[in-house]
Amino acid sequence: MARRPKRSDNGGPPLDDYKGPPWGKGDPYIFLAWQAAHAKAWKAPSRDVMLMRMEKAEKLGLTYEEYTLEILERGLHLQPKDADRIAAIKVGRKRRRVARLD
Repeated sequence: MARRPKRSDNGGPPLDDYKGPPWGKGDPYIFLAWQAAHAKAWKAPSRDVMLMRMEKAEKLGLTYEEYTLEILERGLHLQPKDADRIAAIKVGRKRRRVARLD
C-alpha cells in the first residue's frame, strides 16, 4: 500500500534521503577545492572596496554587479578606454531584460 502524502508534500522525490558524501561519486579533493575557491571569490569585500567599485561603475554607466562580475570573470578593472567592452555589457543587459518579459 502506498503511503499517503503529507499536506505539504509537492509530489517530488525526497530531498534528504541521500546518505553519501556531498561530493557524490567524484573526487573529494576537487569538490573541496572548488568549494573553497567559490567561497573566496564571493566573499564580501571591505566597505572601502565596495564604495570604490560603486563609484567606478557609476562613472562607466554600469551597475555594481556588472562591474564586479567583470573583475571576477576576466580580472579586468574597466576604464573609460574600454568603451567597446562596456557597450557589449550594456547590450547584454538589454537582452536579459527582454528575455525576462517572454
